Amino acid sequence: MARCEIVHENFLRRVAAGDLPSGRAPAGPLTADQAVAAFRAACLTRALDRQSRAMQRAGQGFYTIGSSGHEGMAAVALALRTGDMAFLHYRDAAFQIARAGQVPGQNPTWDMLLSFASSSEDPISGGRHKVLGSKALMIPPQTSTIASHLPKAVGAAYSVGAARRRRPEHALLAEDAVVMCSFGDASANHSTAQGAFNTAGWTSYQSVPLPLLFVCEDNGIGISTKTPKGWIEAGFSARPGLKYFKADGLDLYDTYRVASEAADYVRSRKKPAFLHLRTIRLYGHAGADVPTTYLSREEVEAEEAQDPLLHSVRLLDQAGVMQPAEALAIYKETVDRVARVAAEAVTRPRLKSASGVMSSLIPPKRDCRPTNGPTPEARAAVFGGDLKAMEEPQIMSRLINWALTDLMLAHPEIVMMGEDVGRKGGVYGVTQKLTARFGPDRMIDTLLDEQSILGLAIGMAQNGFVPMPEIQFLAYLHNAEDQIRGEAATLPFFSNGQFTNPMVLRIAGLGYQKGFGGHFHNDNSVAVLRDIPGVILAVPSNGADAARMLRESVRLAREEQRVVVFLEPIALYPMRDLHTDKDGGWMRLYPAPDEVIGFGDVGVQGTGTDLAIVTFGNGVYLSNQALPAIEAAGIKTRIVDTRWLSPLPKEALMQAVSGCKHILVVDETRHSGGVAEALMAHFHEAAPGARLARITAEDSFIATGPAYAVTMPSKDGITAAATELCK
Repeated sequence: MARCEIVHENFLRRVAAGDLPSGRAPAGPLTADQAVAAFRAACLTRALDRQSRAMQRAGQGFYTIGSSGHEGMAAVALALRTGDMAFLHYRDAAFQIARAGQVPGQNPTWDMLLSFASSSEDPISGGRHKVLGSKALMIPPQTSTIASHLPKAVGAAYSVGAARRRRPEHALLAEDAVVMCSFGDASANHSTAQGAFNTAGWTSYQSVPLPLLFVCEDNGIGISTKTPKGWIEAGFSARPGLKYFKADGLDLYDTYRVASEAADYVRSRKKPAFLHLRTIRLYGHAGADVPTTYLSREEVEAEEAQDPLLHSVRLLDQAGVMQPAEALAIYKETVDRVARVAAEAVTRPRLKSASGVMSSLIPPKRDCRPTNGPTPEARAAVFGGDLKAMEEPQIMSRLINWALTDLMLAHPEIVMMGEDVGRKGGVYGVTQKLTARFGPDRMIDTLLDEQSILGLAIGMAQNGFVPMPEIQFLAYLHNAEDQIRGEAATLPFFSNGQFTNPMVLRIAGLGYQKGFGGHFHNDNSVAVLRDIPGVILAVPSNGADAARMLRESVRLAREEQRVVVFLEPIALYPMRDLHTDKDGGWMRLYPAPDEVIGFGDVGVQGTGTDLAIVTFGNGVYLSNQALPAIEAAGIKTRIVDTRWLSPLPKEALMQAVSGCKHILVVDETRHSGGVAEALMAHFHEAAPGARLARITAEDSFIATGPAYAVTMPSKDGITAAATELCK
């Protein structure tokens, strides 16, 4: 017999016989009505777990990780407010069910069974995944199994205090809200979780408001690997900046009492707390997992004997709230009702097409207050002498700085965060003066942890801010890229567009930086960014384009709720000259604040029909350097600046190369997995009459010193490739 059926039969038999586990008497502020609500939520959790396994056996359900043994989370839900945002562990059905009981119009039985059946009518994911979540209950869906939702919970908690100082237009959380995130004891060991704990403590240590409640559901095992006894308490009971609370999750009364104390501490002190909740895990890790393959039968049966539903029956009886016979009747009625509802849920429609699955990749547009840009008076007050400097051509880094200034003037919900972005003004001075202009609450100097930087941005975006996080170098993104792939990009997908985290992520990157840092500070790998569905990747090639594209990127985030990565070529930050010393050929005038390069607009320089050089970033600069020699060879050329690398602006690119006999793709990323692969495939499919060639970087890391550029395209290499192609 399956373990879920053994636990079920044991419950029926033991309650009927009055064979209930021993434990301390009920104590604490849990009312009779609350106790009954928590028990009903626990019964529904248990019945849904059993039903999901029955549905899977019948081919009607597809994912069976359950919450049995973690029913104490119902009491945690009752200790919080329904407006407190909750980022839930995947074993927290009891929390969602208990919260649903506090909000009118909710039907968690039907909703969760639709999710089990992968029905397109599932109100949270639209049939894309079996996830907990609800817009009405302030529960964003989570798919994480490694606690990667913890950094954004830190960000959401930080946003509560930030919104009190400057409330954004689309704020969701109340001024006294608490943010709760829950996870398992095994996940607490993951580096992502540890970074979040450290960031929370680091923030609290400096007395920065952070109303965040961590809830660790300690069932003592991660799939088959046991957590050492006492490990969680040893690691968190004396952590700086993080108040520790401990409760028995098998005892509804104790859990509610301690959770209420923890929530009150967080809400009143605006400081983070860690609630260590003892739980057990029934049935194994998931539906396909058989616990007796790695645990002895005696161990499994000992856990089952401590079934929290049995403890709840005892506690309710001792408190005079409900007799065991009544509790048993509620349990049986719940089981029967879930079976009846499931029979209908499995008949509901499912997703059948790629377009249906993908329809939530792009979040819906939202209405925003109209903005007319910063007023002349506001600009004069903030820019000061820089207004005079705008009359002369400038380098890219300075034009980006001015664009950021205008954007922050126009949109008070914009907040920047990153290592050294504030007082120092960034490693390359791109954010200089912004702290003096807008204050440290909008220019947040973070600790050195890219996962926490991105988590801060994601969490603040969920509370109405438009974050502009900065990753100092592209190479530093790779240890944190799952925050974009697994969290930011998937949120609208798994919530059917109901939850979003728009942002503009600025990254300094690409190659050609002389004499500094090798592959840690020069990184020409963008494949991971182009591989994330729904993410926009923009790469400017000169300062004026950077300013115009930044404005469009902010519009995309603010109005269309998109996640935009704005990759700034480091080597072009200070670039002044193009052909000869002091010719100023790569400096540009600052475009007026209303000038924008639209999403998907490509740049076309020249009208030649012999050759189109299609490139981006540093490639545009190098192609312009090569242009005189190419045209001296009699090749009439145009240079096409792609600008937007993901998604590729395919139609605009075809218009840009229209009429050209030859197409040369110049790609500073790597030969394998680089942008050129996509461009070559596109032109091969869409422009079969043109001759194609590409020049790319080698499949190599980048060296420090004199060899800094030898593995990447060069002016001479572009000239040679162009003349060879056009023979």
